[in-house]
Amino acid sequence: MNTMDGARGQGYQKSELRAPWQHPVNAREHQARLPLPTRSDRGVGKILGTEVADVLGACGTFEWVALGYLAISSILIAIFAENLAHPLRLLSVQFLVALGIVALCRAEANVWTDGPQVREVGLGAGTLTQRFWHFWRHWYPHLFFLLCFEELGALVHLFSPRWQDAELIAFDQWLTGVQPSIWLEQFATAGRNELMQFAYLTYFVYLLVLGGILYYREDWHGYWSVMTYSAVAYAMGYVIAIFFPVESPWFAMAGSWHGPLHGGAFTTVINFIEHYGRVRGAAFPSEHVAGSFAALWGAWRHRRWLFWVMLPLVLCMCASTVWGRYHYVVDIFGGMVTGTLGYVIGKWLMKDSSQSTVES
Repeated sequence: MNTMDGARGQGYQKSELRAPWQHPVNAREHQARLPLPTRSDRGVGKILGTEVADVLGACGTFEWVALGYLAISSILIAIFAENLAHPLRLLSVQFLVALGIVALCRAEANVWTDGPQVREVGLGAGTLTQRFWHFWRHWYPHLFFLLCFEELGALVHLFSPRWQDAELIAFDQWLTGVQPSIWLEQFATAGRNELMQFAYLTYFVYLLVLGGILYYREDWHGYWSVMTYSAVAYAMGYVIAIFFPVESPWFAMAGSWHGPLHGGAFTTVINFIEHYGRVRGAAFPSEHVAGSFAALWGAWRHRRWLFWVMLPLVLCMCASTVWGRYHYVVDIFGGMVTGTLGYVIGKWLMKDSSQSTVES
């Protein structure tokens, strides 16, 4: 029952209320209710303040989480700059990403504004330009998550130069009595490996499928809630990875197996992704598991039937991360906790934002 900021009109029953992830009143709409002072009366400071308010007003809860992570990681880069080869380059990337997020939100808000009126939002409403910005405003989070993950390759030794794998190897040994990824090799066949790699590959579609369903149904509140759950989960995992660098069994235990895992098409696809997209480090907590659990809990809250479809796939995906030698068992538990916390905190943030909207 939610839609874009200030949306009014007929034809979209789900779009009668303002979305809780945006400010309750569009800045231009608010200004239209008041006598507009002349430029000379307002002064440069007031004009600048109004523009800043307009920009910030275009951002929602997801954006504040994303910008918060960028701010925290930028501060850490500045503090521990001596541990990095190109700290200024990383800071520049952080700034440009933050600027891009704000600019995208502002541009999307502007195209739906016609003077003091904010038009109704729906998949079939608006001009081609409006639908273009509306699409990218909703789907850029996936690119943001990918960029931040890839950036971790440069940040894993920001705080400590030493890998922490020994502690996790010892924990797995204490917990299971064996080294799970080595012990599982005795069961490896091409068919079993292909099944496991398929399970691992399903990670990449959980958020896309859930987000796609919510987007198609024009459930904007549900859509941004799910993105916020994921953003909180990923952000916590990224920060933990910076302070506790773990490179994974693939690197730390290299040479412990009799050979690579062979399979078919799914194995080939995963090997391609791992070859060109693998990040050395950031194994604890597992971001695959964290993101999957955030999406899983999002499905439980917003599309219960999809939860039951995803549940067995997510559990198999968790097992596949150990089977494929990508993670320790403790990484899986860490990802489960991080993903669940992302859901709990994200739900609270969305609820708090919704209450602020109603009160305003």
